[in-house]
Amino acid sequence: MKHAVVIDGNRCRGCTTCIKNCPTEAIRVRRGKATILPDRCVDCGRCIQFCPHRAIKSVSDSLDGLERFRFCVAVPEPALYGQFHHMWDIDLVLNGLLQVGFHKVYEASKASELLSEFTFSGEHRNSERPSPLISSHCPTILRLIRIRFPRLIEHIDPLILPMELAAIQARREAAAETGLPPEDIGVFAIVPCPAKVTAVHKPEGLEQPVLDGAFAIRDIYLRLLHPMKELGALTPMRSAGATGIGVAVASGESHARGSTRFLAVDGIDNAIQMLEQIEDGRQPEVDFIELSACTQGCVGGCLNVENPYSARMRIRRMMKTLPPTQHTAPVTPEEQEALKFNRILQYSPAFQLDEDRSQAMSKHLRIEAFESRLPGLHCGSCGAPNCHAFAEDVVLGFASPDDCIFKVRERMRNVAGPGGPDAYLPPPFRQKKQAD
Repeated sequence: MKHAVVIDGNRCRGCTTCIKNCPTEAIRVRRGKATILPDRCVDCGRCIQFCPHRAIKSVSDSLDGLERFRFCVAVPEPALYGQFHHMWDIDLVLNGLLQVGFHKVYEASKASELLSEFTFSGEHRNSERPSPLISSHCPTILRLIRIRFPRLIEHIDPLILPMELAAIQARREAAAETGLPPEDIGVFAIVPCPAKVTAVHKPEGLEQPVLDGAFAIRDIYLRLLHPMKELGALTPMRSAGATGIGVAVASGESHARGSTRFLAVDGIDNAIQMLEQIEDGRQPEVDFIELSACTQGCVGGCLNVENPYSARMRIRRMMKTLPPTQHTAPVTPEEQEALKFNRILQYSPAFQLDEDRSQAMSKHLRIEAFESRLPGLHCGSCGAPNCHAFAEDVVLGFASPDDCIFKVRERMRNVAGPGGPDAYLPPPFRQKKQAD
């Protein structure tokens, strides 16, 4: 799987900061450089935020991609609206997007309102899915469940992302307005995190991508600053109310669905802890759980510009000036089919030791035996995040026991004999070391 998070080898110093902060142990340091294990990466972007040398970054599409299409549609995530200081009118942003190369704008927040309307339908509420229901709005959480919590896959609410629904609707509207064939219309999402960049090209719940590319909010933000200052009279373009815009922050989706017994959890570590509790059956009173990998929700994505708490304040302030919703029409049967996954999520065996159960058990016992001989300091000098991960790498053939400096020191002591390594030092140096 191609990921949006990549490592710049020229900047990497092999400092091991990233391996200690990766929630899925997807990074190793080998030969002085960090590498990403693609089958374990969930594109949460946490390594990007912690890397002190800015060696890890997210790769999004280039704006030059607009030139490939005769008609281009922007699908901005509502987190974009919280990036601007003293900005009260969302139409400023929407009109500005028409000045930077787009011909039409279709808000992801409008699609969010359509999704929330659907969740009120009897068919959706009376489904026999197990409780609690887990939101499908965060691609990082979906991939995390697939690789670490496969028993919770059936708990996921099988609704596509708002940006995906917006892309389907936008392409249909643009084709009707322009008469162009769908392949001549480019639909691009403006996203706050690398997980959504990856989801644009490799969606979790769809067989085929419905978007043609994804631009980072920070890149579009820089392009928008000057055109927004030069705008004259604004064309009314806003198509969503407080309900749709509120999904940019934690608990926004839960309120949009009208949920009463819900939990909204933000931050990847908190989300993992909550998934463990759900797996153990320790959340019996909750009907719906909204999990966001980023702090404060999508406004905390690492492709944003502003502090997530400041952006959340602005989003909340805008919501007070808007009507609850702009979508009042009932959801048609055709729209209902477009809202749902058309691909069943599958378990991704990233942590599976072997396909053969007996071989997997044998490897597990060898890992435990080798780990018991390690110091248990989890120092990261071996290039793995902890001693257990290092033992696993050794047993699977991805690392050597000599990568542990403590094991090397122990071997040197055994080779040196009773006097230890110091026996080979000249007397003056031996005496100085003993004095120290």
